[in-house]
Amino acid sequence: MASSDEQHAHTGTGQDSIESSVPAHQQHTGHPAQEQRSSSSSGAAGARSGSGSAMDTKNASLPVEQYAFDPEKQSEMVGSLHARPVTEREQWPAVLWLRRHWKKLAWLVTLLLFTAWWIYGLVFFRYTDGKGWLIPSLIYIALVVRNFFLYFPTSVVLRPAQWIWGNTVGRGYDAVPAKLRKPIAALVTLAVFLIGSLVPEETGDNTRANRAISIFGFIVMLFVLTVTSRNWRIIPWHTVIGGMLTQFIVAVFVLRTKAGYDIFKFISDMARQLLGFAGQGLAFLTDDDTANRGWFLTGVVPAIIFFIALVQMLYYIGFLQWFIAKFAVFFFWSLRVSGAEAVVAAATPFIGQGESAMLIRPFMDYLTMAEIHQIMTCGFATIAGSVLVAYIGMGLNAQALVSSCIMSIPATLAVSKMRYPETETPLTAGKVEVPKHADDERTVNALHAFTNGSWLGLKIGATIVACVLTVIALVGLVNGLLGWWGGYWGLSAPRPTLSLELILGYLLYPVSWLLGVPKADLLPVGELIGKKIIINEYAAFKALVSDPRYLAMAPRSRLIATYACCGFGNIGSLGIQIGVLSQISPRRSGDVVKVSISAFCCGVLSTLTSASIAGMLFTEGMV
Repeated sequence: MASSDEQHAHTGTGQDSIESSVPAHQQHTGHPAQEQRSSSSSGAAGARSGSGSAMDTKNASLPVEQYAFDPEKQSEMVGSLHARPVTEREQWPAVLWLRRHWKKLAWLVTLLLFTAWWIYGLVFFRYTDGKGWLIPSLIYIALVVRNFFLYFPTSVVLRPAQWIWGNTVGRGYDAVPAKLRKPIAALVTLAVFLIGSLVPEETGDNTRANRAISIFGFIVMLFVLTVTSRNWRIIPWHTVIGGMLTQFIVAVFVLRTKAGYDIFKFISDMARQLLGFAGQGLAFLTDDDTANRGWFLTGVVPAIIFFIALVQMLYYIGFLQWFIAKFAVFFFWSLRVSGAEAVVAAATPFIGQGESAMLIRPFMDYLTMAEIHQIMTCGFATIAGSVLVAYIGMGLNAQALVSSCIMSIPATLAVSKMRYPETETPLTAGKVEVPKHADDERTVNALHAFTNGSWLGLKIGATIVACVLTVIALVGLVNGLLGWWGGYWGLSAPRPTLSLELILGYLLYPVSWLLGVPKADLLPVGELIGKKIIINEYAAFKALVSDPRYLAMAPRSRLIATYACCGFGNIGSLGIQIGVLSQISPRRSGDVVKVSISAFCCGVLSTLTSASIAGMLFTEGMV
């Protein structure tokens, strides 16, 4: 027994010494908690049975409470370095409940706040200009739907909708013979175009004859695309018919209904306010006079930098991916395009031609040639939200610009698939996905993303400024040579001077007529389209709002010209797209260059189809 007691005492002394503070997992291979408790209990037993005064003296100089694990004091975080934290059971019930349900509580408070705001607005501001009931109701419905799907799966709504669709429209579709489905769909689409265009009454230049010309021009453009197709036998007519019908319906909703007008007016007003915020930053850096001068450098570039920074922050938060993915699902399932094509087509009007391709950067190396063609067509056919606000600030028709951006989505899908139909199997066929980028993992928070976006916006803004400067300088050089040479033939002041714009104006004279432009304005509209192709859309828009020759055009001509010039289809953007896509995927740079000219022409043609539809639906109150 004595030897046993001595052994225990020796063990206790060893555990009570400073050496016992070494973590248990470095001393033993067993479970750390069990070994620590056994060591502490054995040490305490040895201390109580100590038989030597020397041992007692040593233990007295190094008390147990200072180094050993004391089970009685573990809730007070005293003792060993391995003392456990306070458990959930030992916390206040209210604090514990808040920790578990704070997200639900936050959403509930937000929902109650917006409910009170919505009801208050309906009662006191229902008929007030600038507020009304439609926009607040749509915002409130969107918030409620978003909250609902945070806690319930989408199948709760989609399964009943699919059942209703399958037992109504689906049965009618299956009852039609397969060979007749596409011809019937084409006839229905044509009937919608004719009814929507020719039924409204005539006003001024908005005659049924001019609308019929716009319809004829639209058919001519489809015929040209079919004839020049790489393989017209495999054109996906489902995508073409669906895209054109969607484009027309969007135009009708925006240009012919008060609800559509109010919605897009609200969007355009919000976009216009973004320009004001960028102007505040510019005014701080310079002065108020500089911010109000309306120069390209002071009116467009600051808005681009600010918008790109904002987009980067929204992308980090996850809102932009969610919004684009939901937006792309509609075009993915209705028009039967690949997931990559749907994502880029849906994103381009909001974030621009180069930035939209960044969304599918992990897939760039594996895209088919038709997908690359489609992505580039999207970039040429529309303008980005970053410059949209600047162009609205120039005094252009806001509804026309915003609706043109949305109409370009189905238009580019239809036009590109006619010119360059798919012959391979896309990697993203059957799914819509916005993948993450490696740079997102290195971003620590939303502020970091915003500052990174500022730097990216500065680089993109500088690229745009450099391209605009050099392209305009090159055009000026060519016009100078043409003017000098034309002087020998009498093509100089006071007569029209020979220039690229004059040449393209006459070459595009038939195009202006096909769009439904009144006879007196055919040449000016052709010149504006030529200016947009040779220089850029900013030069065309600037002339449209400042040149007396274009200000004197009829309202119908001005609206059609606004739609026809609303796109990045110009020579400078051709170089920008080739450079951006080649940087994203160097191994596909050759394929990008190979399809670039075809995509450029398709992008310009997509913009012209929107202008043609605008000519079909024009009314006097739209400008």
